[in-house]
Amino acid sequence: MPAPIECLAPFDKTLDATPIHLVSPADLANGKRLPAGAREWAATVGFKAGEDSVCLVPGPKGSVKAVLVGLGARDAKALDPFVIAAVPAAVPAGTYKLATAGRTFAETAALGWCLAQYGFDRYKASNGKTPVVLMLPDGADPVPVWQEAEAVTLVRDLVNTPAEDMGPDALQDAAEELAEEFGASISTLVGEELLDENYPMIHAVGRAAEEGRAPRLIDMTWGDEAAPKVTLVGKGVCFDTGGLDLKNASGMRLMKKDMGGAAHALGLARLIMSRNLPVRLRVLVPAVENSVSGSSFRPGDVFPTRKGLSVEIGNTDAEGRLVLSDALTAASEETPDILIDFATLTGAARVALGPELPPAYANDEGVWKALEKASGDVRDPMWRMPLHAGYRDDLDSPIADLCNASDSGFAGSITAALFLQRFVGEGLPWLHFDIYAWNAKPRPGRPKGGEAQVIRAMLRYLEGRFGA
Repeated sequence: MPAPIECLAPFDKTLDATPIHLVSPADLANGKRLPAGAREWAATVGFKAGEDSVCLVPGPKGSVKAVLVGLGARDAKALDPFVIAAVPAAVPAGTYKLATAGRTFAETAALGWCLAQYGFDRYKASNGKTPVVLMLPDGADPVPVWQEAEAVTLVRDLVNTPAEDMGPDALQDAAEELAEEFGASISTLVGEELLDENYPMIHAVGRAAEEGRAPRLIDMTWGDEAAPKVTLVGKGVCFDTGGLDLKNASGMRLMKKDMGGAAHALGLARLIMSRNLPVRLRVLVPAVENSVSGSSFRPGDVFPTRKGLSVEIGNTDAEGRLVLSDALTAASEETPDILIDFATLTGAARVALGPELPPAYANDEGVWKALEKASGDVRDPMWRMPLHAGYRDDLDSPIADLCNASDSGFAGSITAALFLQRFVGEGLPWLHFDIYAWNAKPRPGRPKGGEAQVIRAMLRYLEGRFGA
């Protein structure tokens, strides 16, 4: 897989780059926006300019003279990151350029161009790929594009890595590598240290794993201590069997991705640090494996939490909210200016909104309105779900302060968010994302497999709120 930095080139008027033309069906009809030869070739091969369709206009000696990319119903002026993402897979190695595009449009399209060349090839016998290069127009800056592409690549790589090579220990290694790259401080509590430091839920969920994959809490900090505090929490369940409430085979097949929340927290942290955002960043990742052994936690058990609330275990497969409860409590103790958590938390979220539209929960109207705008601006979709107070009693327990799972079977994503809300400090602006972290089907620039969701929108929001 080419590195993102290899997929873009700054403007060079001496470089012979093949032009890419964005073509709508109307352009084919009136022909004014296309060179004559390209228009004639499109007619010859029956190119209809459907969305993400690509037509190569031949040049001499088998070369490509121009590339036509169909817009379909797309707005040619809209800032869509994936407008030319179908091109790299359809063209030979070489250097290409947008025939007509301003700086902002080109930088936006360049992100999809880079992401289209992603491939998870860690286990392939041959993984060498020649990058297809996009030359940016004069004045366009490739650095922000590289930064976003590298953050998305980090998330995808972490999620795609099988649990055998991405246990709690390997997730700690990934966090430590990131901290070292940007000069952040990092510490980790492992195994019995969690009990000593009052993280009983993280310990309970992860205690059944083998010794080398013991539960842990990863804690990374970066930035000026006096700056506004931004705290990220990511669910790091590196594999989820369901515990004693065991998942079936199909339900377990993709559970290597159950640490997708942690991957997102690290991906957004990379963006924040690479942009040198003037904030005090903290990242908390409770990393566990929900395994089955003689020491597994059981349905009906009652455990304390860091906050002091007791929780009855209604279902051992609702474990993500348990490890997050201790991490959210710890995050709240230093009263951050905003607290954000990411978690592959519920199947109910997929039933409600599908794999491509992550549910977002917000307890602050101003934060939500600004984030909603940022989401639209960068085409990083999400959909707000309600923290409906009427469902709180679904988590009541007759013997503990609350239960980790509702018996009703309804509103599963909402009740999970309401559970988490009990562990968020009073008055703290909080965002919760119940993400899928996976492309169920391939699309240009978004291959099947691990995927980063909402982190580009979060970066835009944070830059707008805290940027210099």
